[in-house]
Amino acid sequence: MTPGPGWAAPNSAHPTPATTHHTEKGTTVTSRKPTEREERRGRGPELDWAAPHGPFTGALSATTGCAAIALAGTAAGMPWMVPAAIGAAGALGHGIGMSLWQQMTAMTMRTRACSWLAAGGWTSWAIAAGPLSWAAAGSLAALGVGVGAMATTSAVHEEAAENEVIAEQVRLLEKEVGRERAEIAADWHQRIARVCALQIESIVGVDLWENGAGFSLDLQLPAGPHTRAKIVNHLKSLAIDARLPNGCTVTYADGADQSRLVLKITTRNIMGDVVSYPLHEIHQPLSILTGIPWGLLPDSHPVIVYLREVCALILGTQGSGKSTFLDSVIAGFLRTTDVLVWVIDLKDGNAGRAWTRPYLEAQGLVDVIGGVRPPSGTRPGVDWLAGTVAEADRMLSDLLRIYGARQREYQELMARHNTTLLPVSAAIPQIELIIDEGMQLLAIEKTQGSPARKKLRTMLLDIMELCRAMAIRVILTALDGNVASLGDSFIRKSAPVNVALTAASSTLAHVDKMFPGCKVDSDQLTARGSGVIGAATPEGFDPTPFKGWKTTPDFARDVVLATNGWRPRLDIPSIAATLHYADRWSPERAGWLWAKGTDATTVRAEGTTTEASTTATLTRPTDTPAGGGRGLNLSAHRDRDQGGGGEDADELAARLVAEIDATYGTTEEPERPERPTGLNLSAHRARPEELRPEPADTEEPADTEPPTERPGEPAPEPLAGPDWLTAWLTPAPSWLTPARRRMYELLAGVDEDGISPKTMAERLTEEGLPTVRETVSSWFTEGVREVDGVQCGVVVKLGRGRYILNPGHPIL
Repeated sequence: MTPGPGWAAPNSAHPTPATTHHTEKGTTVTSRKPTEREERRGRGPELDWAAPHGPFTGALSATTGCAAIALAGTAAGMPWMVPAAIGAAGALGHGIGMSLWQQMTAMTMRTRACSWLAAGGWTSWAIAAGPLSWAAAGSLAALGVGVGAMATTSAVHEEAAENEVIAEQVRLLEKEVGRERAEIAADWHQRIARVCALQIESIVGVDLWENGAGFSLDLQLPAGPHTRAKIVNHLKSLAIDARLPNGCTVTYADGADQSRLVLKITTRNIMGDVVSYPLHEIHQPLSILTGIPWGLLPDSHPVIVYLREVCALILGTQGSGKSTFLDSVIAGFLRTTDVLVWVIDLKDGNAGRAWTRPYLEAQGLVDVIGGVRPPSGTRPGVDWLAGTVAEADRMLSDLLRIYGARQREYQELMARHNTTLLPVSAAIPQIELIIDEGMQLLAIEKTQGSPARKKLRTMLLDIMELCRAMAIRVILTALDGNVASLGDSFIRKSAPVNVALTAASSTLAHVDKMFPGCKVDSDQLTARGSGVIGAATPEGFDPTPFKGWKTTPDFARDVVLATNGWRPRLDIPSIAATLHYADRWSPERAGWLWAKGTDATTVRAEGTTTEASTTATLTRPTDTPAGGGRGLNLSAHRDRDQGGGGEDADELAARLVAEIDATYGTTEEPERPERPTGLNLSAHRARPEELRPEPADTEEPADTEPPTERPGEPAPEPLAGPDWLTAWLTPAPSWLTPARRRMYELLAGVDEDGISPKTMAERLTEEGLPTVRETVSSWFTEGVREVDGVQCGVVVKLGRGRYILNPGHPIL
């Protein structure tokens, strides 16, 4: 008999809050959340009787309840006055009392009260006269129809009243905001006239920033010459006249047309706030083609930079937050699906160490931080790290080789896309070369008398000038923008994206060097991580203040693990064109990252060449006799306790491999013949083709001749393989070494069980192409490519360290 809960109209005492948004032009757009009734609208009939009923289902529920009570009451001998008393109580309590407490309208109050009285009266009459009659059934149906109609009318009226309350709130809010905007517009209209001696036509719009840190003014300039310059040249004076807090500035931007100017006024110093990098966003993949966030503008919008075709220059002295800002830059690149990061830092690779640690932990080469070892498939966040002049030489020379290979291999692809720019994707990623402290590489005082550093500078300038179309770009950081620090004015000219960190007073001159004529008041940007950023590109923006994100020591680890699943690998033609890429993580060259104590010093020495000859792959230590002359390298007779130059490179590599195998349970190397004692004429020892140093007088690798046939022995015939492999290897591309070519031929004849890198290395060595297991393993790994769980590379990994050739791979 009780009316259904659907008879209660929405509670107008608690209307849905309205939200006001301000557009750039000052207009106000008000939105609100839909009411519960609006959300239920369109769902169809409610079949869940525990859910709130609408007017008709509520009426049906009430009438069936009355009928059930009447039948049960008649059978049990219930006095007829009991339902009437219950109806009267419901009319007073729910109909009047609850409606007053909920601040319902008078119509809703009448509907509730009448429904209770009608339900109680009919039930009492039915018990007294008998419910099993056509008169009782007809009157109950009429009662239900009437109650439903009353409830529908009440609901519509209540909703209209609720909407009116919300509209009134919006009008009050708009009136308040409009009053605030009108006061701001009038105040700044007078200020511009007073400070700039200029009467502007009007202030078209006032945009209040959502973060509450300031607002923007859209000015309509008057006719006449120099009106824009009169305002732009007095930005600092306007800030002083407005008595803005320390750290707040007045900047400008272009308006809708040339007669409009937008002033951006900061009223709260958010540059002094510590804003952490949004870690919740690192799980969202990005692309170099759609822009990468580098920090926050004063209005809390992200700074988006587009770096597909341009280089960038970042200036900042010690303590300005440059290293932290560089972490944000690297994190942005790692979040993309089409960028590989290579880092050169001649200060022991400090800029890239943290980004390689998860990989080293996963390999068991360093201690695990936090107690949880990263997965075995974790790859370095920095794809290649150079901490010495020798390694930087290898990296830059390989970049130039990649440039040449991409020019040759992808001409047809660019023709199909009708573009002169290499189409960047996950299959052909862009290479971003980040050079920290470029002064170590470029400064005149560093390169004078150092042919090795001069060579590095020459190669870097070539990369910045030539490699734009082939998706190789450079991010360079430096302490100063002077020619003495950068070595060449071409660096600044080739980097249209510029950042000047201004946390220290000595860096204020950077703004003038990076942004000539910039009107940003850099005196106010003294918080660490703040500065001025600008991009002189079609997608760019004028110099503007910005705030870099704060990162924590474990930030690099979080980003590397979060992005490990989608970071790309270098494309096969680019890999094959290089001489040093495959062995970049070998113990001989990267062991200094995980060696400790005196071992670290030894490995560091073995992986570093003298600047006079950076083209050698490994350094052979030499002894200096007491007389000062240079003598034979008598490594067997050397007194190692006296620090006579370190271990021989072959001995060091063998020791590191043995330690790794013994500790982590990898397979053993083939037995090596015992080295005789006596003279160490390692310079005359035959070396594998892959480790042969390139000639010192040229940057391009010398042409590699195929192995000659042994006297009296026929040359090994290539194994039969798929047609695409034969088309790929015949004639042999210039970027395939004989050992790597033969490896693919042998791989074509491997059965479905696959082959291990160790076995493949042994077969190559038996055929006169000596190759170590680590090199073959890197070739296999680089040939594996997986997209959405599908093996689509030239090599397929079976597991347990075994590989086969992909029989369905298309011609590269």
